[in-house]
Amino acid sequence: MSDSEDYEYEYDESDQEAMDAGSGGGDEDASFEYTDDEDNQNNDEGEVALENAYYNAKGERDSGEIDEARETFESVVRMEVEQNKKEAGVATDDDDDAMDVEATTSKLLAPLKFHGPWSYKAVKQLVKLHLRSLNCDSAVKDYERLLRIASSPDAKISPNAVEKGVNNMLDRVASLINNSSGSSNSDASSQQEALAQSIYDLTLKAFHPTTGIAPNERLWFKTNLKYGQLLYEMNETAKLQLVIRDLLISSGQPTDILEGTTTSSSSAMVTDSTSTGGTHVMEIAALQIQLYSRLKDTKKLRAAYHRAMSVRGGIPHPRTLALIQELGGKMHMSQRNFDEASQAFFQAFKSYDEAGDRSRLRCLKYLVMASMLHASSINPFDSHEARAHRDDPEIVAMTNLVQAFHNDDIKSFEKILNKNEGRIMDDEFVREHVADLLRTIRTQVIMRTIGPYTKIRLVKISKSLNGIPVEDVESLLVSLILDGKLNGRIDQVGGVLVKQAQGAADTGPASSDKNAGKQVDVGSVESRNTASIQRLVRALEHLTDAVANVGPKTSSIQQL
Repeated sequence: MSDSEDYEYEYDESDQEAMDAGSGGGDEDASFEYTDDEDNQNNDEGEVALENAYYNAKGERDSGEIDEARETFESVVRMEVEQNKKEAGVATDDDDDAMDVEATTSKLLAPLKFHGPWSYKAVKQLVKLHLRSLNCDSAVKDYERLLRIASSPDAKISPNAVEKGVNNMLDRVASLINNSSGSSNSDASSQQEALAQSIYDLTLKAFHPTTGIAPNERLWFKTNLKYGQLLYEMNETAKLQLVIRDLLISSGQPTDILEGTTTSSSSAMVTDSTSTGGTHVMEIAALQIQLYSRLKDTKKLRAAYHRAMSVRGGIPHPRTLALIQELGGKMHMSQRNFDEASQAFFQAFKSYDEAGDRSRLRCLKYLVMASMLHASSINPFDSHEARAHRDDPEIVAMTNLVQAFHNDDIKSFEKILNKNEGRIMDDEFVREHVADLLRTIRTQVIMRTIGPYTKIRLVKISKSLNGIPVEDVESLLVSLILDGKLNGRIDQVGGVLVKQAQGAADTGPASSDKNAGKQVDVGSVESRNTASIQRLVRALEHLTDAVANVGPKTSSIQQL
């Protein structure tokens, strides 16, 4: 990661406030009020010294002088603590509740006194430096110190600034985990995972609604959601289930839905949620659906999906709704409900598009695939939402694939897949359904090829299917016959498909009498045996009649 990426200039919350305050809009007389008061002058001088020291530290950081920047940021904290202690009449050599830099992570967090807004900003920069250098122990210590400063009344940090700073830190930690997911260094990855869990544990402890040093239910809930998402990406399914349970309890939802045993009263409570409650339910459901999808638990996945879709009044982020719909579409695909899968993927595509998320292209690929498996005659790119993306480099290959599918052009279809145009085959979910896609288009080509014929050689059908083995042709034909889409039989000795006349497939009462001695299911051994027996019975009946006619003539001759 380059310095330019890490050290691009960033405004702190107080920087922006100062800029807004200096932009005018106030009373000029109040803005330029002069006083000879010595205390105010000392305070102003101390504030200027803190500001200068802080920006000097940022300058050293931007210049690559990392060690010097750390020391200068620490000096900002010491200067502000000394100034605040002096104002409070506390001896500056009193170590009571001081910075506590060398202390280990405490089990019970406590707010730090005498630390102000400059201390908060300086410690926040220190945490960022530790994360950049992957100094995990120092990052955890200083992050704890940051939370203790933020919770102190002396710091006077606004709740919005605290929430913004904490979310920024959590996002940085999550990006470390995501970037190291493909790393071959297992020791470094395990250290980063331990760092992430420590950071999230401290955050949840600090902002717990009842036991935290700075209770903040909204921030605690959002942090738990982020933590759950991180655990999902780390494949920590056991810990993820505990997080989901805490979230359900905090939002007043029954925990029995984790076991897939939700009662009717529980379902009513979920459905009748308020706007905020409904949103929370859907955000929790998104975590559950991801968990059950990872565990391949179809029963619980289906229950969680339908519960999320039945919520009324919730206003989740479009990305959350898109995630639920995308995983629901995958669930329908696994059950071969291709029509419902198409609808779910289309809704997911629109939600991702609304959120401005590039995942919309992935869902558009899935929509195209589900539409082809459904053998729909409707082109997914006919909708105005999808039409805008049909020329995207990632989608052009899918556009060509759809065109080949609707034209029954199996050669172009297989060529696109074999050459992996547009990196179609790089998607694991697409690879899982390639066999179904090929089977669907081959079936279409077979029905078109055999249409004009009553008899056709299997070799000819094989050529129309781009030269696949005759055995595969037989397998496809058998499936069509068993599914009732093709009325005929296969002569394996001659290598010929024999189609039965259209009238033989009639199943009405009149045709039943007309074909009383015939089997509609030609090609089976039983039908041939039955026909032979029926011919033998008719021959015996004819012989019996002949013997009966001969009998009277013989008796009259004997009388003479």
